[in-house]
Amino acid sequence: MRERYEAGATLASACSGAILLARTGLLKGCEGTSHWGYCDCLRREYPEVHWQPDKALVTAGVGQRLVMSGSGSSWHALGLFLIARFIGAREAMEVARMNLFDWDATSPLAYAAMMRTGQLADPVIARCQEWAAQHYDGEAPVAAMVRISGLQERTFQRRFAQATGLSPLDYVHTLRLEEAKQLLESCDLPVEAIAWEVGYQDAGFFGRLFRRKVGLTPAQYRRRFGVLARRLASVATPAAAVGAH
Repeated sequence: MRERYEAGATLASACSGAILLARTGLLKGCEGTSHWGYCDCLRREYPEVHWQPDKALVTAGVGQRLVMSGSGSSWHALGLFLIARFIGAREAMEVARMNLFDWDATSPLAYAAMMRTGQLADPVIARCQEWAAQHYDGEAPVAAMVRISGLQERTFQRRFAQATGLSPLDYVHTLRLEEAKQLLESCDLPVEAIAWEVGYQDAGFFGRLFRRKVGLTPAQYRRRFGVLARRLASVATPAAAVGAH
């Protein structure tokens, strides 16, 4: 791959293909993207690359000849890019119209399940994670986790970040926003009521945080995914519907 790139070739990756591209070393000091679920691991393995899970398409390197698409659903952005570069913009537009492709309309983070999985390396922090999963909507959940841990606050903060990759506050925000996404998909509560339901008394703050983390406003998210959730529910088999409950 390095030899072909040095000879002038364009290297392209989709989704987890960025792992192989990163191994070439060609991405050092450059932006990169992959499926949002891989980016935390990629940051640890290749910290010299500036990973951007919120971008559907990233180009880098000499002549922008390193081309990466992010989540699996972003492959069409990569395809359109390559058609435009090597054949022409008109042909790329014809492909987009024929297949109803929309270039990068929504951040991949809108599709992400933002909650990180639990970890077993630090049982004290794991116990706090279990507590947070049930009480994230309460007042001062971080202070409560400090008490549960029995650690000094600075020690708790450090160990929590080491174990989860997030600060305790960011972890709570992630839990709350994931629940908010579920509510926006499944019910008609006003956005202000959903903010209150997941633990935010300031609906304005909730809206700004949601947009920053998800890439859409709560109302935009509801329009895009609420309709999808209802359609999927309407075509689900009875067995699938029972299993979902």
